[in-house]
Amino acid sequence: MADANGQRGAAWRWIWPAALGMLVAAGTVYGLTDARDAAPVIAASGLVYLAAGASGHRAAAWIAFAATFLLITLDKFAGLDALPWLFALAAVLLAAGIAWRRVRPWWSFPLQAVAMLILGAITFVALQLSPMAGCLFVAAALLGHAIWDIHHHRVDRVVDRALARFCAVLDILVAVFVAILALSR
Repeated sequence: MADANGQRGAAWRWIWPAALGMLVAAGTVYGLTDARDAAPVIAASGLVYLAAGASGHRAAAWIAFAATFLLITLDKFAGLDALPWLFALAAVLLAAGIAWRRVRPWWSFPLQAVAMLILGAITFVALQLSPMAGCLFVAAALLGHAIWDIHHHRVDRVVDRALARFCAVLDILVAVFVAILALSR
C-alpha cells in the first residue's frame, strides 16, 4: 500500500503544477481581444525567476508569482497598468540582488538579471509593434521563456521544478492562444 500512496504522491507532484498552469493560462487569455495585452506575462515571467536569483531562495519565485498574478489581475479587471509596477519590482529586486552579493550560487543572480532585462525590453518592444507583429512577438517570447522553464526544470536550478513546470505550461498555452488570435485576424 505504501507504494501506491507513493506513486499517487509522485503523480500529484507532477500534475498539480501543470493543472495550475492550465488554469492560470485560461484566466490570462479570458476575454483577450488584443493579444498584446498578454505582454505583461513576459515581464512577470522574468520577475519570478529574478526574485529567486536575487534572494537565493527558490520559494521567493512563488511569492513573486503571487505578486505578479495580483498585478496582472488588477490590470485585466480594474484598469491598473501592471507594467510600471512589474518594472518597479524588478528594479527593487535588481538593487537587492546587487546589495546581497553573497547570494549563492554566484551565477544565479547575474543570469536572471540579464534575462529580466531582455524580457523587459521584449515586453516594451511588443507593445510598440503593430497588433499582428506585437502578438506574434509576444507568442515567440513566451515560447522562448517556456524553453527557459524547461531548462530550469531539467537542471533543477534557481526555481523549484514545480514552478518551472507550472510556468512552462502557462507560457506554452498563452503563446499558442496569442498566436492563434493574431493569425485569425
